[in-house]
Amino acid sequence: MYTKIMVPVDLAHVDKLEKSLSTAAKLADSFGASLVYVGVTSALPGSMGHTPDEYREKLEDFAKAEGLSHGVSTEALAKLDPDVTADLNRALLEAVDECGADLVVMESHVPNITDYIWPSHGGHLASHAKVSVMIVRG
Repeated sequence: MYTKIMVPVDLAHVDKLEKSLSTAAKLADSFGASLVYVGVTSALPGSMGHTPDEYREKLEDFAKAEGLSHGVSTEALAKLDPDVTADLNRALLEAVDECGADLVVMESHVPNITDYIWPSHGGHLASHAKVSVMIVRG
């Protein structure tokens, strides 16, 4: 049914993504699909890497560890963007096409009043992606 599942990850908050990570791994195992972990970073130094290459290496290491842990095929796609805060939705939509995903599994928070002001990334992706999007509540 699905062959490639995209999983957006924020390496700085992996501890808050356990439900979506395990859901994606179980789906990949069930369908014989591969997982693509997508992270978006800027060229500026940050807590997850001083350079985009360092960030890419950490994302690749994360993907390999997840694959070994769950026994599924994984890869990493690091997207470089000058303004991650403003462009995250666009970068994730581009990543869907770039990696050839036919399903996206991503974690989201329980909706609250701020969602009327700032829409969620998961909601935006679900509304605009050409593929199925599963939003997992943490």
